[in-house]
Amino acid sequence: MFRLAMVMLLGLTGAVKAETAILAGGCFWCVEADFEPVAGVSDVVSGFTGGEMQNPTYRNHDGHLEAVMITFDPAVISYGELVAKFLRSVDVLDAGGQFCDRGASYRTAIFVQDAAQRKAAEAAVAEAEAALGQKVVTPVLEAGTFWMAEGYHQDYYKSSEIVLTRAGPKKKSNAYKFYREACGRDARVRELWGAEAFPR
Repeated sequence: MFRLAMVMLLGLTGAVKAETAILAGGCFWCVEADFEPVAGVSDVVSGFTGGEMQNPTYRNHDGHLEAVMITFDPAVISYGELVAKFLRSVDVLDAGGQFCDRGASYRTAIFVQDAAQRKAAEAAVAEAEAALGQKVVTPVLEAGTFWMAEGYHQDYYKSSEIVLTRAGPKKKSNAYKFYREACGRDARVRELWGAEAFPR
């Protein structure tokens, strides 16, 4: 009886259903690390999307972009606010990849799932162009299948597993920090966006 009452109450109060955003911003580890701490975000999954290949893997995802699927509560943060933060976390002027990661799979893109998302995404892109006074090359595209990346890519930035890097053995979390700094991701975002850069 209590459960039924709670279901009815949730129905009457119009409980907001979680939504998802699919964003490609270069290295998916970095986008995941940026958005997991955001208030209203409950999950960020690294994966691949935008291509035709079935069951892509990290070693073979030709045609796909590295991307993330963000699950969020629209009562806390709107889709448009998420996209605005995303645009300020990447180099929206670079069509050839992101930072030290070059090539098609590292391009930026916003994958929209319905007309409302498209409207919000296009408005956020227009606002970013006005703020920068330059053309944003991040396209707004129709979402297709999102393929989850292998488990070892999820939460890579906070893993304590040991991996071998050019600088020797490191915990994954330390290897990630080393990679991010060496790539100049944050420095370029701050150069481009100044005080609007995300994360700060």
